[in-house]
Amino acid sequence: MLKPSGNIIKTPHKSYYSVVIAVAKRARDISDAAEASNEPLVEKPVDLAVQDFVDGKYKILEPEIEGSAK
Repeated sequence: MLKPSGNIIKTPHKSYYSVVIAVAKRARDISDAAEASNEPLVEKPVDLAVQDFVDGKYKILEPEIEGSAK
């Protein structure tokens, strides 16, 4: 399995946790869409999700927390 890291995905993010959650959610969307259309996936959904972020198709957004130190 491809380990999504901040070095692979060049989007401004604050934590590794955000990268993992974003990739997992996108991979689930890819998997659900393939299942709904009865299309077999040649590549793993996580690999496809990471590639979507690398290509800039999706961005990781984090809410600003009031009073947090920067």
